[in-house]
Amino acid sequence: VQLVESGGGLVQAGGSLRLSCAASGSTFSINAMGWYRQAPGKQRELVATITSGGGSANYADAVKGRFTISRDNAKNTMYLQMNSLKPEDTAVYYCNAGGHYLGSYYSAWGQGTQVTVSS
Repeated sequence: VQLVESGGGLVQAGGSLRLSCAASGSTFSINAMGWYRQAPGKQRELVATITSGGGSANYADAVKGRFTISRDNAKNTMYLQMNSLKPEDTAVYYCNAGGHYLGSYYSAWGQGTQVTVSS
């Protein structure tokens, strides 16, 4: 499975961005997907996850009520709608997909997309 993120950029505090993660390859094997982020000098942290059917999502406390994760399996694409952005949301955002293929579990990552929120 290959993942490509897009949609990052520079936005003022209070603004919105929508990130996309396009999956290709053995997409039928994908189970859960998620978004992570890594700010300069900090460890990568979980932002949100979503189940295979999109019926269940979980969010980090820092983004609850502001971010919404979704996926369109027909398009093999996952999204992260980010509203009311804060400077502390500035980070590289990574897409992740996990699943089983040929009897083995895998975890795939995208290359990341930069989100910068100015105050």
